[in-house]
Amino acid sequence: MPIPEAKRPAVDRALTAAFGTTEMDSAKPLTGGLSGASVYRIRVGGIAYLLRIEGARDDFRDPGRWYGCMGAAAAAYIAPRVRYADAADGVAIMDFIEEQSLVLDYRGTRADLIVEAAQTIRALHETPAFPPLIDYMDGMDGLIGVFQASGLIAPAAVEELFARYAVLRAGYRTAEGDRVSSHNDLNPRNILYDGGRLWLVDWESSFLADRYVDLATLANVFAHTPEEEALLATTYFGQAPTAERQARLYLMRQINQVFYGVILLNGVAAECPDLRETSLEAPSLAEIHQALGTGDFALETWRGRLAYGKARLNAALDGLRSARFPEALALVAA
Repeated sequence: MPIPEAKRPAVDRALTAAFGTTEMDSAKPLTGGLSGASVYRIRVGGIAYLLRIEGARDDFRDPGRWYGCMGAAAAAYIAPRVRYADAADGVAIMDFIEEQSLVLDYRGTRADLIVEAAQTIRALHETPAFPPLIDYMDGMDGLIGVFQASGLIAPAAVEELFARYAVLRAGYRTAEGDRVSSHNDLNPRNILYDGGRLWLVDWESSFLADRYVDLATLANVFAHTPEEEALLATTYFGQAPTAERQARLYLMRQINQVFYGVILLNGVAAECPDLRETSLEAPSLAEIHQALGTGDFALETWRGRLAYGKARLNAALDGLRSARFPEALALVAA
């Protein structure tokens, strides 16, 4: 078995509590996550489960917080069933989802997918409040500071982007009543399709946050046109969104692009400390999302993450250059 010997006592406790045995039929390491956890597909009694062993911990990567969030989501049938989760050991066992491609296998139209995704996060946001952790915009400040200090991208290449982002940062505040139980990382790899429905996985970023964080993440993945954005928002709110809600969603979409851009590029900078890039040249975000859905783009390599991070920042710059940006900011500030 590939389970590290140092982790076997904790894993044995998990197996005993969940299944009454320490015997596994098999254990296969899985790749693809960026959290630092060790993840395995295990079989016990012939049935597949997901075993997760946490890696390094800090104030953000705290299983004591997000195991509770995951459990609440599972109770609401949004996340896979949790068979065992112990924050002290840092070990969890969940039902394994046999994933199918959202691009190739989804049994419905794009509109059906957008409606289902909006209904799923609406159900999430209606669960009992997750624990608070940090103001989302304050967290963004920290991530951007790390990125700028890394020197990975030449300052001239991102000067306009961060000048425009600073204007957004100064004008955006979360509205009263908009802090909800949020996943906060609904990238395409954390939304699984089993051939019948969607599941949300990987809850380590979950905490009480602005509802538009999850909405914007979904919009940036699925809503490629104004009509699709309107369908997402109308489904989520149960009625056509007000001008202010439309403005908040638009602004958070740009914040979300910056978030994914800097978090991916910060990882590349840590992995390749001597790498220096002079531009943001990269494939478009739409091209990369299409390739991710078909398995033709690899985020497991630093080159893949570099291209994806740049594409996200380019998308943010396009949004911040739009005439819609000052109009949306004025509505929210008012």
